[in-house]
Amino acid sequence: MNTSAPSDRAPANGTPAMHSGSCLCGGITYTVSGELGPLSLCHCSRCRKANGTAFLAGAVVDPAGFRLDDPQGLLVRYESSPGVFRAFCGHCGSPLFSHRPGPPALIRLRPGTLDTPYAGPVTSHIFHADRAAWLAGAEEAPTFDERP
Repeated sequence: MNTSAPSDRAPANGTPAMHSGSCLCGGITYTVSGELGPLSLCHCSRCRKANGTAFLAGAVVDPAGFRLDDPQGLLVRYESSPGVFRAFCGHCGSPLFSHRPGPPALIRLRPGTLDTPYAGPVTSHIFHADRAAWLAGAEEAPTFDERP
């Protein structure tokens, strides 16, 4: 029995790592071939507004290994700042990724939409000085495995 944390590392047999994910309604799915890049938490005000949370979690993925399946044409892209496009489901609103056409092309995946295990780890907090004031002291709050 394997008790280690799940990982996106390639198996020992050399097969590349594969991840899959979807939006909340399941209308858009995607696959990522290869490892997910560094996981960072962005605390800037644009990311907070775009996600309705204290920060955005994003992992860089190679655009060549990213495959999107959107048979109903639900994907919506919004240019939130020059050259940065946020992609989300127009039906359920799930933020899926952001991208910069480049060069270099860059996709920053929202790992909360993954359907396969991913263990991180978080490698950085960016725009930390702009973090939500109400997040201060959150690590001292009680924790629950389910809704109390």
